[in-house]
Amino acid sequence: IFTQVVLVLAAKGLISLDVEYIDGTKIESKANKYTFVWKRTVEKNRARLQEQIRTLLLQVDDVIAQDNAAKTEGVEFTAALLDEISEELNKSLESAPEPKTKEEKQAVRTKKKQLKELEKKRNKLQEYDQHLEIMGERNSYSKTDPDATFMHMKEDAMRNGQTKPGYNLQIATENQFITDFALYANRTDTLTLPSFLESFNSRYHRYAKTVVADSGYGSEENYLFMDVHNMEAYVKYNCFH
Repeated sequence: IFTQVVLVLAAKGLISLDVEYIDGTKIESKANKYTFVWKRTVEKNRARLQEQIRTLLLQVDDVIAQDNAAKTEGVEFTAALLDEISEELNKSLESAPEPKTKEEKQAVRTKKKQLKELEKKRNKLQEYDQHLEIMGERNSYSKTDPDATFMHMKEDAMRNGQTKPGYNLQIATENQFITDFALYANRTDTLTLPSFLESFNSRYHRYAKTVVADSGYGSEENYLFMDVHNMEAYVKYNCFH
């Protein structure tokens, strides 16, 4: 509907679709600001977990576990691999002779405890992998709004630079009419420009002839993109004062 309305404006001569005046703003998500998940923290904890799993397998008094620990030296464990190891260890326990002595019974209890610990670490590994999958190329996301990324907002009432879950809204206008819009997880406007210009082309099957934007969009990659698509760029370079 939005695109059709803009095309009606163009048909009536109110806009030409030859120029894009582009600017962006941050809009805050309704998600709680304390529901953050940071990629750096997840990656750090995941790496630590990998070492804990390897150490645990070496401690398990079982040929299966120690063989797997040796085979995966320098290789990352996956939840699927840990499932296989757990299954093999369970079978090993079930097929073992009935313990008779006190020491044998204690050994079985220890193995069961270690197996339970391995399963807990597998579940934690799945959780970390899920976090990374949701984030993709982003550096964070909100647990209650997975599409939102933590970023600095233009309005900072507390003046402490706190990041909040939100989106980077890009808007293109002409003659005070909005001609295009898109939401991005990128915190900086610079990285959104090529994609946003392509969004305009997807809507109207044409590129704007002229692009006007502030220095937040100035980069070599963006100038090259506009040059390749024969756009006249009125975009200040971000290091020029």
